[in-house]
Amino acid sequence: MKDLLFSVFPNENFVDLSLYQFGWERCAPSHAFGPAARNHFLFHYVISGCGMLLADNKEKETCNYRVKSGQGFMIFPNQINTYIADQNLPWEYVWIEFDGLRVKEALEIAGLSPNAPIYHANSHDLRETMMNEMLYIAQHGDMAPFHLIGHLYLFLDAMTRSVSSIRLSGSGKLQDFYIHEAINFIEQNFQNNISVEDIADTCGLNRSYFGKIFKKSVGRTPQEFLLNYRMTKAAELLKLTKLSIGDISKAVGYDNPFHFSRAFKHVYGMPPREWRNVNQIHPII
Repeated sequence: MKDLLFSVFPNENFVDLSLYQFGWERCAPSHAFGPAARNHFLFHYVISGCGMLLADNKEKETCNYRVKSGQGFMIFPNQINTYIADQNLPWEYVWIEFDGLRVKEALEIAGLSPNAPIYHANSHDLRETMMNEMLYIAQHGDMAPFHLIGHLYLFLDAMTRSVSSIRLSGSGKLQDFYIHEAINFIEQNFQNNISVEDIADTCGLNRSYFGKIFKKSVGRTPQEFLLNYRMTKAAELLKLTKLSIGDISKAVGYDNPFHFSRAFKHVYGMPPREWRNVNQIHPII
């Protein structure tokens, strides 16, 4: 498969919602576009990888945003912006440029503005529906204009519904969503070299604010939660397997077995080898 799909929509007179260009790209490391400005609304959804968006806000100040897979970013008409693929994990994204009388209303529902351009979904299913509609449009540029406009409406419907429950439910519910996203990220990535900054970035929050709402909701700091989660997983491996201490150390995100042993003793009160001698049952592997 090619690394780029790109199409320009025919010049048709659709007033409520119109399509201009669309495509998909698997970017090379550090691939950049900009600085530039668009005449219409341009939305990118990040399928995999990550990158940076540099965009002017309403006060014409340039803001930096780190955008990861599962998130998206909206570029607004006449807004100066630059976006850059990560050097180590360059993003793959799909994009749509569109405009029309119904767009501003939809973006208000979605909570997207020049001061808040990053898309965060509340519903995984609707986020997947939105992405699939975007990919369908990108892969079917030769279809009839009315057909593509129909899928553009479905894209916009999925986008607004995927986030509207966050925007309309109040700050408490929004904080619950952030905590849920953070814990999901930890559960899926505890074996990697992740930091609190990485977890906060996943939620689109700065570290200080994220730390406050996490401790308030969970009763532990993000560092404490991550440490205890890793050590719980390590204890399972010590109890149920014959894996070496070094292998278990790597399996829970520690390249250095000494650092792992120190962290384990901090949580369980004894080194991992001693804990295993006391607690191990019949190993399964």
